[in-house]
Amino acid sequence: MAHYKHMNDKDQRLNPAAERRDSKRFPIEQEVSYKILDHRAAVPESGSGMTLDISSGGVLFETAQRLRSGKRVEVSVNWPALLDGACPLKFVAVGRVVRAEDARAAMHIEQYEFRTRRVKESPVNEADKPLRATVPYY
Repeated sequence: MAHYKHMNDKDQRLNPAAERRDSKRFPIEQEVSYKILDHRAAVPESGSGMTLDISSGGVLFETAQRLRSGKRVEVSVNWPALLDGACPLKFVAVGRVVRAEDARAAMHIEQYEFRTRRVKESPVNEADKPLRATVPYY
């Protein structure tokens, strides 16, 4: 007698709308800059947009122009959290475009790193500048 597993109608594997990704997506919307890594291009194709979501396996982001699937891409995102509550970070990832639509692209992350980033200094108001003392030389 054969044994069959009875499938429940609510089995999520049968639901095409069920999430099948291995990693959870986080709705992180930040400015992103990207460049296509093509050693044959005299000037690398680049642009900017907004991230829509990020997971440990990939990034979905808006693009200025349609990117081509299969191309290697590097993305750079100002990370919304601070290191030790004080140091701004930049998330940099390299991978391949796995899906591209008119104004968005999805990339699979092959490698990534967090880098510290410089904070742009605000212009100093002349009234706030310390006065320079002059010391006479004898």
